[in-house]
Amino acid sequence: MASIVTMASLFFFQFLSGSCSTRLTITNKCSYTVWPAILSATGSSPLSTSGFVLQPGDFKIVPVPPAWSGRLWGRTLCSLDITSTKFSCVTGDCGSTTIECVGGNAAPPVTLVKFTLNGTGGLDFYEVSLVDGFNLPVRVKPRGGRNCRATGCVMDLNLSCPTELKVIRDGDAVACKSVCQAEPCLSSQFFKTACPGAHVHAYTCSSHDYTITFCPPPTPSSSYQEISWGNGGGQPGSSPINVVVAVVVALASVCGLFIACKITIRLSNGDCVFGIGAGTRTGTIQDVTV
Repeated sequence: MASIVTMASLFFFQFLSGSCSTRLTITNKCSYTVWPAILSATGSSPLSTSGFVLQPGDFKIVPVPPAWSGRLWGRTLCSLDITSTKFSCVTGDCGSTTIECVGGNAAPPVTLVKFTLNGTGGLDFYEVSLVDGFNLPVRVKPRGGRNCRATGCVMDLNLSCPTELKVIRDGDAVACKSVCQAEPCLSSQFFKTACPGAHVHAYTCSSHDYTITFCPPPTPSSSYQEISWGNGGGQPGSSPINVVVAVVVALASVCGLFIACKITIRLSNGDCVFGIGAGTRTGTIQDVTV
């Protein structure tokens, strides 16, 4: 019996293939309006949106294709000129003159969130960078992965920004310039001291969902290098994917049939589509949707 199960398992893993979508949940916890913007890197597919508005307390879920790379940031103090009908922002403006950035990059100073999904070893790489300065506190928190760390710059650096680096608007500090001209930013001791987790580390993870929060609430860890053990801290064996694997292998072992399945699993942290084959070379082919 053990040999049958082993052979069925080999068939199963030989024909298992698929990919999982990633979702970026972008949340505004600020007391003011934020206009998030997204720029896909060269060679990456553009997302469904490149700019939108979030009122205080609002959030938006943006689906991201596999192997996507890009950056996102928050724009502030945006307005639409009635005469020219051009949209612009005091911080983080992308020069598109519309709420959608359509390939426009952020004008510094701005807090940047950078992603490279499904990179080396199938891992995601992400970081919060202050190389281009600072305009908003932000935190990136993975969900659904293992040994994944949150990171960000959660302190509002605008008030404590050195006078010569402050961007002033109507008497208020709205951004903090960077003294860096190129990476790495070795001369910006102010940013390093205030946010040691930002840009110093590029974190890796195998998550399928990331929450990006502007103006996140304070936590005991100022660097936000906390460990996330997945949704609800469940055990590895409790995953719906593991259940599907066990069922298919069992059917292949007992029935000795060739089973071909196309399974769509809607998880709390993304959609996964798998093609599965198991068993012998004879028998009927079944289509299953879960």
